Amino acid sequence: MSAESSAESSSEAPRDPHAEPDPAAGHGAPASGPERPVAARPPAPRRPLDAAEPAPAGRRGRRARSGLRTAAVMAVTVTALPAAALTLPDAGQGVLDAARDELGLDDAGTVGLVRAVGATLPALLVAVPAAAVAVRRLPARAVLLAGLLCLLGGLVASRYADSVPSVAAARAAQGVGAGVTLPATLVLVLERRRALPVALWAGTLAAVLLAALPAALRAAPRPDPATGAVEWRTAFAPYPQAAALALGAALLFLLVGGAAPAGGLPAARTAERGQLLLPAVPAAGLGFLALVAAHGWSPGGQLVVAGAAVATLVGLAVVGSRDAIVGSPLGCAVVMVAVGLLAYPVTGPLSGLAQRAAGEGAVPSALPFAAAACAAVAGALCTVRLSREGAQGAVLGGFGLVVIAVLLTLAANGTGDRWTLTACLVPLGAGLGTALAASMREATAGAALYGLALCPPALLSGQLIALSLQAGHWQRTHPQSAAQQLQALTAGYRAWLVAAGVLTVALAAVSRRASSGATRRV
Repeated sequence: MSAESSAESSSEAPRDPHAEPDPAAGHGAPASGPERPVAARPPAPRRPLDAAEPAPAGRRGRRARSGLRTAAVMAVTVTALPAAALTLPDAGQGVLDAARDELGLDDAGTVGLVRAVGATLPALLVAVPAAAVAVRRLPARAVLLAGLLCLLGGLVASRYADSVPSVAAARAAQGVGAGVTLPATLVLVLERRRALPVALWAGTLAAVLLAALPAALRAAPRPDPATGAVEWRTAFAPYPQAAALALGAALLFLLVGGAAPAGGLPAARTAERGQLLLPAVPAAGLGFLALVAAHGWSPGGQLVVAGAAVATLVGLAVVGSRDAIVGSPLGCAVVMVAVGLLAYPVTGPLSGLAQRAAGEGAVPSALPFAAAACAAVAGALCTVRLSREGAQGAVLGGFGLVVIAVLLTLAANGTGDRWTLTACLVPLGAGLGTALAASMREATAGAALYGLALCPPALLSGQLIALSLQAGHWQRTHPQSAAQQLQALTAGYRAWLVAAGVLTVALAAVSRRASSGATRRV
């Protein structure tokens, strides 16, 4: 090739890669011929600015499914927790005579019946730590279904009990079912990794503990006006429809996809399982004493047992808060102990006093206790968007509201009309719901379950303190008339309120110290 032709070929413009090929080019046409015009390629249509970055349909679908599952978990929370808490009250005192007559019991058999009716709470005490370990190894949905089925089975069996052992078995089954349900619902909300379901769980737990005994008293059977007969079995299973509704909500949750979300809770380590079982030891001992030995003890002996139990539970809560596995930044375990001590043991005796003040056969007004329950849920939901510093302040603020509620109830002398009691109990509900929900912020599954395992023993301890103080005043005064009996019980309840106020201040200080220590470690 000559130098001239080389120069001409090197000076040609590069060929457009998008131009159509020349038909003559492969058939010996001279390369130096005139170039054929190439038609311009139409530009690609431009995407509108508002649709430049559309969200993939798959992502939108995943978000919708996640929201639906979260709503289903919240439905399980607001149905399963009331079903579990409504098994706690021992509202059978008013039907013991009818049950004794129908079953043909003597005095010893009547004592056995009283113990059988009270088997629910001791069974729950032992079931909660064991279920907390199980729910960290097995799917939470399976544990929940097992607990609800056991609970519903115990409620149904109570309606057909025809002997003291059958009553004891049915009530124990209720306690086991409730004890399994509580940790299962907690893990379900923790798996969602959202603040709203956790806050709703905390507020609902405080609410149902505040309203459980008043609700059971309202459902207690009354004598038939015509025959005077009492359907005493109803008192041992007052709300079976609550458990049925919870089971329906659990099945609905399974239908919308009850599997744990991807990247859910980390697997439990062996050390965590050992820590979760730690509260089972004092819980079992306390449950045994409350069920068997305490019925023959003096009020002073029961008070000593309850005081030792409270000291043990607070110590376990403090040690757990400092632990690297079950510790929490905001002292969740300490607040769980406070909720157990100050919710059911405060409103339970108060509802009994309100019933006595209203007269024989009357039922306490539902307004004060319903308002306290609503305040607990509202206070818990108000903590959803708080920062860690704000949540720490909310815990202390919640304890402050509890102190205000105790002072107001003392000023009202433990009695009063429904509006006075409402003004006393609304701060109590708001304080407990706020403190519990705020303390669960950033708490791991192990920390939350550890605190939950301490809550039922604290509830039983507070109940023993309140009842022991009332029984002590009763024995010292030997009241005869109805007015004297009400006065003795009110004096014992006021003594319990003073103790509750002192315990609240002490637990607030312990919670502050535990959260400060956790913050320094972080």
